[in-house]
Amino acid sequence: MPANSLEDPFYYLSNFRQVLAWLRERYSDVLCNEELAFVDGFALLDKAAQALLVRMIMRKGPLYRASKLVYAEIGPTELAVAPLLQRGWVDDQHPISLGQLFDLLGKAELYQRFRHHGLLSGARKAQWLEQLCEHYLDEQPFAHWWPELDDAVYALQIRGLCERMRLLFFGNLYQDWSEFVLADLGIYRYEQVPLNAESRSLHHATHIDQYMVLHETRQALEAGLEREPLVAGVLSLELDNPWLRSRRDKLLFQMGYLYEREGLLDQALVIYQASTFAESRARQVRVLERMGRLEQAVELAQSALQSPQNALQAAHNAAERQQLQRMLPRLRRGLGLPAQPKRKAAPPQRLDLCLLRDGPARSVEAWVQAHLQEEGGPVFYVENTLFTSLFGLLCWPAIFAPLPGAFFHPFQSGPTDLHQADFHARRAALFEACLMELEDGRYPATIRQRYRDKFGLQSPFVYWSMLDEALLDLALKCLPAAHLSHCFRRMLEDLKANCAGMPDLIQFWPERGSYRMIEVKGPGDRLQDNQVRWLAFCAEHRMPVEVCYVTWQSTADDTMIDSAIAAMAQQADA
Repeated sequence: MPANSLEDPFYYLSNFRQVLAWLRERYSDVLCNEELAFVDGFALLDKAAQALLVRMIMRKGPLYRASKLVYAEIGPTELAVAPLLQRGWVDDQHPISLGQLFDLLGKAELYQRFRHHGLLSGARKAQWLEQLCEHYLDEQPFAHWWPELDDAVYALQIRGLCERMRLLFFGNLYQDWSEFVLADLGIYRYEQVPLNAESRSLHHATHIDQYMVLHETRQALEAGLEREPLVAGVLSLELDNPWLRSRRDKLLFQMGYLYEREGLLDQALVIYQASTFAESRARQVRVLERMGRLEQAVELAQSALQSPQNALQAAHNAAERQQLQRMLPRLRRGLGLPAQPKRKAAPPQRLDLCLLRDGPARSVEAWVQAHLQEEGGPVFYVENTLFTSLFGLLCWPAIFAPLPGAFFHPFQSGPTDLHQADFHARRAALFEACLMELEDGRYPATIRQRYRDKFGLQSPFVYWSMLDEALLDLALKCLPAAHLSHCFRRMLEDLKANCAGMPDLIQFWPERGSYRMIEVKGPGDRLQDNQVRWLAFCAEHRMPVEVCYVTWQSTADDTMIDSAIAAMAQQADA
């Protein structure tokens, strides 16, 4: 989809026309009659009417004052809007409430219109609304609210239709039409993946309806609406689309957690059991424990440890496994069962530092980084960015492979099935071909070339702002291929869980081609679960990693404060 010049005053209209042509070509079998009629009818409008409609679609609505819809390239609003009113896509007689009127009018206008009610000029709009609401209960067109005002209010009647079409184009509702502008400006650049008829995530009109049900349910849940009918509606959805099923399972998990948090354990258990979301079984075990059903909890925990949540997963979910292994000993004790032997992992190598904070405020990681810097041994703050970036560069062809249902519009930073259970399985041969370069030694040249060729393109793994050529060269010189292979294969087991929790810092010694990773913990900080898993993994594969525990040296100011506090305490005791 070619970029449009922002110098063209109708650039936004050109973008919208491209979207409609794209949808007509690729989704004519999915669009309903109303949507097809809109696409065809839009093409028949004159340019000014088209442009005004697109301006309204791209602005926050659904109500618009005519006096605010002033665009030099469009010309008189009353002329441009006439065909839209005739088609019923815009309504100038739409009833509006007093609250909506308050949103449309400025404070000075409201005071002029309603001052005969004795409004206090210094009061806030909210106070005026509260004062007037009992006098104006009915909705009425804008012209009836203030006949003397030379203005009009238009209501966009096709917002829902346009949202469905936006969903069909982007495959989600968090991206909007501004993506075109960001791409035209060069702020976001995307890998151009070949697209064909199979590159679609929504294959039927019912899929759009089902997505909208899930989206609206999530919004209603966040708004605190009555939960029972929302849960019933989601449970009753019959979905044949794997992508939609994964969204449904995540939503059910969130619903179950709300019930669990409120102590409604029976309802929470039923909802968790209906979800295949990655953490649902661990939550079921926890709920069964709280209900006193320890035998069932132990049985489910042991079963979950023996089999992955989804048969397509190549390995157990590491986060779930860690949670269950933590719970099982407690559950077995509750039943009076003997403790099971378990292998205790060796503690990671420890580094203790007592640092003096004698400069500008910065993070504890930055203090450690500055302390450990040495000539010939630079230290970098990388956390989860370095290994994932190297992985993303080496495996770029596998990640951006044009598989059916993975890419379906030109503004995707990654495949839609990135966190699906079968993501790796569908691309196993492609990933293996990439990882084999670590075996035969081709990977440094490949990664360097791909860094140059793909620089700045959106990626779910590559952090361009953190990775310059100097750091890239050090990493390729000092990180053994075997260590990269271990890390990349672990990441592929669970891309969501295993791309987080990596150590904060890395230090390179290029003269001897070695390195060490450092996880930093300030006073009172502790290792998180995903960090514990990475540390254990590094120990298993003999990858050098240390946990740095930081304490702070007392300064003269600290000593004075401590003395003052002690003196006050003594006074209080006296």
